[in-house]
Amino acid sequence: MKVLQISIEVNNNSVGRIAEQIGEEVLANNGQSYITYARSHNPSSSVVIKIGSKLDLYYHALCTRIFDTHCLHSKKATKKLIETIDQIKPDIIHLHHIHGYFLNMEILFKYLRTYQYPVVWTFHDCWSFTGHCAYFDSINCMKWKNQCYDCELKKTYPASHFLDRSTKNFNLKKELFTSINNITIVPVSNWLANFTKVSFFKDKPIEIIRNGIDLSLFTFKKTLLLPEMLKQEKRQIVLGVASTWEERKGLKEFLKLNDCIDQNKFVIVLVGLTLKQVKHLPKTIIGLQRTKNVEELASLYNKALVFVNPTLSDTYPTTNLEAIACGTPVITYNTGGSIEAITQDTGFVVNQYDVNAVNCRIVEINQKTKEYYQEKCINFAKKNFDKSVQFKKYISLYNKILLNK
Repeated sequence: MKVLQISIEVNNNSVGRIAEQIGEEVLANNGQSYITYARSHNPSSSVVIKIGSKLDLYYHALCTRIFDTHCLHSKKATKKLIETIDQIKPDIIHLHHIHGYFLNMEILFKYLRTYQYPVVWTFHDCWSFTGHCAYFDSINCMKWKNQCYDCELKKTYPASHFLDRSTKNFNLKKELFTSINNITIVPVSNWLANFTKVSFFKDKPIEIIRNGIDLSLFTFKKTLLLPEMLKQEKRQIVLGVASTWEERKGLKEFLKLNDCIDQNKFVIVLVGLTLKQVKHLPKTIIGLQRTKNVEELASLYNKALVFVNPTLSDTYPTTNLEAIACGTPVITYNTGGSIEAITQDTGFVVNQYDVNAVNCRIVEINQKTKEYYQEKCINFAKKNFDKSVQFKKYISLYNKILLNK
């Protein structure tokens, strides 16, 4: 079995790690695995394929900012990818994000329609069935059920600061994406699946496969690899992690939470910030840029009393899974699929914007002690988050599709 995954990154950040781990399962089943990347990649077990250049990414992003023409540039890069597909002749083409300023959706989907490759498309967000946005629940917009217009979120990713093409984009996506007969949609949460089932994908096969994580990396650790500033920290750590701290990830919520907590007992530590964001933080919050490696990230989860995820829109964040696997309870806002990994044993769900409730739950966890949650969290992760269990479901799906073919 030859599987080609089209991803913007490989073995880096959540989607890149997911693609890598699916590739590992393909290889473990005596298959051949190929994964594309446009932005970044870490060492991979699969054959990696570069798409486009930095200049192409910047030009695509610039055109998107002005004309709202995301996924309609990168023509040369997409044509070169198609030449590579012709050479590989994969049995399955597995799409992840095709947004991200690196592909031309018209060229790609017309090719897929012509050559009838079986396609699996993992939905990590809602972009594939809207006229613009990746998430719409912050304003409860449901225009996408029929047709997008007058987009209220056009300045959110993938941002357009001038034109609004949401109606044209919606109609074009609908035409292109539903033209593929042999396509299976894989939402990664119940929340996303429920929306997909009432979108223009409603007549396509839809199968939920939740994300998994590497439990050999994210686990309880006695020896921690920590930044110098945290090695002597005596206060309990309230941890926040994001690959990009955009507004929907809740950075402003942490600033409000910082005014609520007892700063003699607790300290907020945020990971994944830009240098500019770190400089603008209050001195009472510890800000870190992206961690150097996964071991350091796992150590931070281990060190923390609690992981707080005040996300305003999210699908099924792997940060929640990683924290729980390290034995750290999670507090999250009642948002999207973020609540789907939270039980009475693994943390708390509170209403959006209610930082006082978050603070109360932090105090409660501290009073019960982290040890009260630790074993329960780890056992829950073993039963529900193991990558080898979750991603084997893709192998079963591939086999089923090829058998039907």
